[in-house]
Amino acid sequence: LQNVRIDPSSISFQMWKDIPVPFYMSVHFFEVLNPKEVIQGAKPVVRQRGPFVYREYRHKTNITFHDNDTVSYLEYRSLFFQPDLSNGTEDEYIVVPNILMLGATVMLENLPDLLKVLLSTALGGLKQEAFMNRTVGEIMWGYEDPLIKVLNSFVPNLIPFKGKFGLFTDLNNTNSGLFTVNTGMKNISQVHMVDTWNGLKKVNYWRSNQCNMINGTAGEMWPPFMSPTSLEFYSPDACRSMTLVYEQSGKFKGVPTYRFVAPKTLFANGTDYPPNEGFCPCMQSGIQNVSTCRFRAPMFISHPHFYNADPSLANAVEGLHPSKEQHGLFLDVHPMTGIPMNCSIKLQLNLYIKKVSGFTQTGNIKPVVLPLLWFAESGSIEGSVLTQFYNNLVLLPSVLEYLQYTLLGLSVPLFISAAMLMAMSK
Repeated sequence: LQNVRIDPSSISFQMWKDIPVPFYMSVHFFEVLNPKEVIQGAKPVVRQRGPFVYREYRHKTNITFHDNDTVSYLEYRSLFFQPDLSNGTEDEYIVVPNILMLGATVMLENLPDLLKVLLSTALGGLKQEAFMNRTVGEIMWGYEDPLIKVLNSFVPNLIPFKGKFGLFTDLNNTNSGLFTVNTGMKNISQVHMVDTWNGLKKVNYWRSNQCNMINGTAGEMWPPFMSPTSLEFYSPDACRSMTLVYEQSGKFKGVPTYRFVAPKTLFANGTDYPPNEGFCPCMQSGIQNVSTCRFRAPMFISHPHFYNADPSLANAVEGLHPSKEQHGLFLDVHPMTGIPMNCSIKLQLNLYIKKVSGFTQTGNIKPVVLPLLWFAESGSIEGSVLTQFYNNLVLLPSVLEYLQYTLLGLSVPLFISAAMLMAMSK
């Protein structure tokens, strides 16, 4: 118990402070092979490119302990491209949707027709098209686009960008918000459980109190003595708490584990799973509308290749092949300590595109949720860290337990012998 509390003297503290596990983020892009035909109303045909692999480092700063047995911290992430692990370079070009333009047209669909025509004319002058050919590095980390200035001029505060735009610009060398979690010093069953995030007990992105609740841990460790039921964590990237369910018991390099996976209801719509009604407005099951926490852009998250989603989503895009083995997420956790041993968290980012009257650039695009990319954050305990973990938190407790039962076994005949001697003395 002492070794899994958030306390500078505990064995797990340094592991919690500066995660020693080598994490990798693998990004797979969906290249659109028939952009001209899509504009004319054809079904999108995509090809998966990658993976483009990044070594991910995490470290906590501003660690502050409070009198109520909580601790606050900021966790920073840094990503470094790994050419030797990647299938391609950041200089490779990929044809993808013009995310800014297509996203903005859907967001501006209800503007007066005259203003939409003026914006469409401005887009034409900037030679903006529905699809663009950009490098992996530009899509990931940002590119300068005159469209940003035009949108800020015509519709102030529509987008939060002033300079470059990139899908992962806010991920590298940034933190995921101020977490305040329980240290477990008085109540070990509450260790790592989130008290507040950015000072909030709940968020305001969604339409129900249940969906807005900040539940579980920060997704790094869980309380010890886990039961084979479920685990919860709050994800700032998904803007919500998530619940994973127990699938099976196993072992990771000799360490007993519980495997937790995503239930089919994780991204289900409110019709198929009423508790998710608060995340709506919804479309088909298997995708979650995150526009309310992504600047009202028509963005959706899902499992890769629309795994565990309504089949109509994958059928609307040619080139998708969902499978549990490649696209299902999992967490293998040591149940006695609540420390993850092996994990692979996979999510897909999607853009809803369609024809919008007044914008000639959208042509006759049929409404479709088009996958942009999917990524996997994976890591496992190994090397000297695994050895220390195994010796201190697996092997030693097992030896002590064995000795306990050995001593108990030896005490039984001694007790019987003593009782017999006492009886004979009478």
